[in-house]
Amino acid sequence: MRLVVATRNEHKLRELSGLMAPLELEPLPDAVRLPPESGTTFAENALAKARAAATATSRPAIADDSGIEARALQGAPGVRSARYAGEQASDEENLAKLLHEVPEEGDRRVAYICALAYADPAGREDVAHGRCEGLLAREPRGGGGFGYDPAFVPADYADGRTMAELTPEEKDAISHRGRAARELRRKLLRAEEADRRVRSPLAGPLGGGPHRRSRGRL
Repeated sequence: MRLVVATRNEHKLRELSGLMAPLELEPLPDAVRLPPESGTTFAENALAKARAAATATSRPAIADDSGIEARALQGAPGVRSARYAGEQASDEENLAKLLHEVPEEGDRRVAYICALAYADPAGREDVAHGRCEGLLAREPRGGGGFGYDPAFVPADYADGRTMAELTPEEKDAISHRGRAARELRRKLLRAEEADRRVRSPLAGPLGGGPHRRSRGRL
């Protein structure tokens, strides 16, 4: 199965390509325009992008929307994580704003959230969710990852390293995007196998006869 990835973020494309294997991912064609991330939830934004890509390319598509939620800020920046310091803000500017606004001695609990959506031209769609809990470091550390990774200390490891200090394999094992990708990959592979059985010549009387998959969730 080949999927178009509705993103302009090269970091996300590379990360998802590894996480979704053996499914094959293709970059979004330059001519395709994605809708603005105007939803109030990660799932709304991810589905809107996946639907737009599937409609424009006539191919199955996936899209993610993800971000960080800080307890001290009542869940901010949330769906505005990519533009927390402004519409054209860099990763470094967004992170600096978050570090400034979370009180030095206050509640430093944070969570990474990901919604990874699938949509195809037939109208089938689904959303997988991933979450990773952690603490916000007081200053950035590490040269890996992207976004808020240099200040996100995941609770899954006890050594105090930030996401940016983990190996790619360590990060993928516990990250919000890794968890969502594994769940969606499982659903897609299961649906692909079910379609294959329906199309098989052996799927006659024993399989209850040929039938079509209905529109809706996978």
